[in-house]
Amino acid sequence: MHYKTSRRTFVKGLTAAGIVGGLGLWRTPVWALTSPGQPNVLAGSQFDLVIGETPVNITGKTRLAKTINGSMPGPILRWREGDTVTLRVRNRLKEDTSIHWHGIILPANMDGVPGLSFAGIAPDGIYEYTFKLNQNGTYWYHSHSGLQEQVGVYGPLIIDAIEPEPFAYDRDYVVMLSDWTDEDPDRVLSKLKKQSDYYNYHKRTVGDFVDDVGEKGLSATLADRKMWAEMKMSPTDLADVSAFTYTYLMNGHAPNGNWTGLFKPGEKIRLRFINGSAMSYFDVRIPGLKMTVVASDGQHVHPVSVDELRVAVAETYDVIVEVSDQEAYTIFAQSMDRTGYARGTLAIREGLSAPVPETDPRPLISMSDMGMDHGGMSGMSGMDHSSMQGDMGTMDHSKMAGMDHSAMSGMGASMQTHPASEEGNPLVDMQTMMPTPKLDDPGIGLRENGRRVLTYADLKSTFEDPDGRKPSRTIELHLTGHMEKFSWSFDGVPFADAEPVRLKYGERVRIILVNDTMMTHPIHLHGMWSDLEDENGNFKVRKHTIDMPPGTKRSYRVTADALGRWAYHCHLLLHMDMGMFREVRVEE
Repeated sequence: MHYKTSRRTFVKGLTAAGIVGGLGLWRTPVWALTSPGQPNVLAGSQFDLVIGETPVNITGKTRLAKTINGSMPGPILRWREGDTVTLRVRNRLKEDTSIHWHGIILPANMDGVPGLSFAGIAPDGIYEYTFKLNQNGTYWYHSHSGLQEQVGVYGPLIIDAIEPEPFAYDRDYVVMLSDWTDEDPDRVLSKLKKQSDYYNYHKRTVGDFVDDVGEKGLSATLADRKMWAEMKMSPTDLADVSAFTYTYLMNGHAPNGNWTGLFKPGEKIRLRFINGSAMSYFDVRIPGLKMTVVASDGQHVHPVSVDELRVAVAETYDVIVEVSDQEAYTIFAQSMDRTGYARGTLAIREGLSAPVPETDPRPLISMSDMGMDHGGMSGMSGMDHSSMQGDMGTMDHSKMAGMDHSAMSGMGASMQTHPASEEGNPLVDMQTMMPTPKLDDPGIGLRENGRRVLTYADLKSTFEDPDGRKPSRTIELHLTGHMEKFSWSFDGVPFADAEPVRLKYGERVRIILVNDTMMTHPIHLHGMWSDLEDENGNFKVRKHTIDMPPGTKRSYRVTADALGRWAYHCHLLLHMDMGMFREVRVEE
């Protein structure tokens, strides 16, 4: 079934962009290529940013957003590789605030994480960030204080390269995707703690049951429903927060606000996609145009042509599109759970639009994703071994205890082991049994959809492993949680009870992440690069955020070349807030 966006989405219309109060440097150096439609650019090396409150109207109701220089998103900051930038951030809120420069390599005291990097910026206070830029590409910045990121404290960040880049383009646009709710985000979190599927209005219905009986038969359908009921989970739980409270924004515009980037026929356009949302994954496509991916998380990759790409929370992708004589193209970014979308237009003049696609069918997490057949919950002896070799193997601890473990014979070393801190843990409801990297998997809802979808297997940095050393040791961490309790952690230990991950300055380590949940998690390490490996342990691509779908086990190398205390966390804001966070301490 196709789900059309509700009428409510179409009355969400007014852009949140405020008027910038003349702060910062507005001169545009010759190296900063700008385009119509994005006038809110601050370029140079000296900046003044003010975090305050600004009335916005996204849905027809006026709400107070927390903004940077009066706009949401904040101004595009345009820097140049090799420069030293100074940013004076003033707090006009009634609470502490901060700014973290996501993906930027800098000293620990400039990283902007209260409690680790610095004390935060008190009301009426000011903090001066100063650091040298040793990289280029597309990044972003956001608050690391409370839930301020959800209510507007975020913005795009571009560092122009000193050397010519290995691709050409005529025009350059930031496309920043985000999510907005009229609700107080603390209230959203409170609802999820009481009922984790509060915003899941896509639960299966009697009509779905009848359809499934017609397709699979009564017995198989009843077994499927029984299994999900025993697990106390739903196959529609793809996102904790949906369009039933969220409005999805493109450069601060709601869908009918129709952000527009202009072009001339025949031009090549660089689109810098940034997922600056709090909780939403987006699947992006431009009907009628191929996208050539040229960078991921600010780092150049060998070009790959695709129709669609999934942008995890906090990731960035740069693509080149070549427009023809068509007057307008829709940039369509549907949420992973298909409850809504952000959209904008590339056009030859203002006021044009192109057809907006319907959202794709609602995805379901299948028993194949879960790595079980329909009899699997009643005992391991009833489980199809070939099914267990599938995408995911996860199940409730209480069910695992009663399983026939003789049925595991022959699996041997392929079975995943788990830290002792997960065992008997009331904050852990699942463990993956046979995780795999799944680098070539487009992801739930994107498989076999008739479009060429980007995967991690497609990404290859244009450079070899920048360190070159083999890792001297391996650290394995499990992403854990309890859906009903809305509790999230590493290894079953929430941040409040966790010891730091300690690295020795200069060492090269391998980090292995294992996703023991049925949710997708974007994992971000501050201050150091994450060099993703392929299935054979070879360097693939340099990133700052590693996406971890359900049932995956992925590894990457980290060089501990930055002394200090660094944040390491899931970039789903509410997951981080509820405990999926660690401190990484790099020491002499």
